[in-house]
Amino acid sequence: MSASDLEVAYGGVPAGKEDVYSKQPVLSARKLVITFGRVVGLDGVDLDLYPGEVLAVIGDNGAGKSTLIKCLTGAYVPDSGEITMSGQPVHFKKPQDAREAGIETVYQQLAVIPALDIASNLYLAREERRKGPLGSVLRMLDKKGMERRAGDAVQNLGIQTIQNMGQAVETLSGGQRQAVAVARAAAFGSKVVVLDEPTAALGVKESGMVLDMVKQLRDKGQSIILISHNMPHVWEVADRIHIQRLGGRAGVITPQTHDMGEGVAIMTGATKLSQDSAA
Repeated sequence: MSASDLEVAYGGVPAGKEDVYSKQPVLSARKLVITFGRVVGLDGVDLDLYPGEVLAVIGDNGAGKSTLIKCLTGAYVPDSGEITMSGQPVHFKKPQDAREAGIETVYQQLAVIPALDIASNLYLAREERRKGPLGSVLRMLDKKGMERRAGDAVQNLGIQTIQNMGQAVETLSGGQRQAVAVARAAAFGSKVVVLDEPTAALGVKESGMVLDMVKQLRDKGQSIILISHNMPHVWEVADRIHIQRLGGRAGVITPQTHDMGEGVAIMTGATKLSQDSAA
């Protein structure tokens, strides 16, 4: 889809990023449907995520945000519809399938182990063994190597408040713990990082740190899906905003074309976005 097509389909292309939206999407969904008995979770939802963009997903409670994300990350299997990555169909039956395809998710509940150190959390379920017989025969872990690479991953995100990779996560602040989770996703999410309410339980300063990390990831070319109820945060970092309503897609807008009030109006049904289409 060309930038001119997106101008019509999505109500605008972020200024200065026309070249990004002329490329093939990293992740796409077409006509996703999933039901839970008589309850419709998703009703023919489309989504596109482009290289190096932050796509925010917003919507009221029950709008289908979490259901959509779970379908994209393998936690749910949709009843019908298609998911593609770089144009190739994918069929995720479990979250591990999505991880192996290059999609990492940071959940609101923060899936970190407080008693373990930072390096161990970054390499949780991905532990690396030492080279040679010590690793292959004795199955010894390369702890020093993992600590060094964990430090590089944290530093690459510009996180200055975490220096000791051997520090237990339970001694960190909420913002620092979220930083560890985001660093893990960035280190292993080679294509897509999904952030589910990353600032929900954080204070103003720590939220700012997480938002700075999101911007840095985007600037490094990472594609990010951000789910959030915090409208100022969404309008600060998002390139485009996918709006869910009653299990369907109410529209896709940009912070340049619509302000927060207009976005909330579309989200609640007070206003309809006439230019939205099933792109």
